[in-house]
Amino acid sequence: MKDLFKIQADISKPLASARRLEIIYALGEGEKSVAELISILGLPKPNVSQHLAALRASGMVTTRRSGVSILYSIANPKINQACELLREVMVEQFEESSRLMKSLDEARKKVRI
Repeated sequence: MKDLFKIQADISKPLASARRLEIIYALGEGEKSVAELISILGLPKPNVSQHLAALRASGMVTTRRSGVSILYSIANPKINQACELLREVMVEQFEESSRLMKSLDEARKKVRI
């Protein structure tokens, strides 16, 4: 079982980069070339290529050749679903934290009166 957790951690490492998450979300809309991703992300080609290489090495993206271009796509739609689920959890946690902060502020105001 520990091996499974190690594999899961290794596969998840590329997701610890905000830029790679941006790439995953961009590819969630459909396959894209490096040039398209450069335009979307506003990053230099070497940076985009480096992030794509890491995502490809982890098996999160695949490639196919179209003429002289290489097109990148998400290897499995569940990758997008997992990222979206994590984002939803993050939003819920933020909303809960905001509610708690508001409650604390209201409690402080009552104590001062």
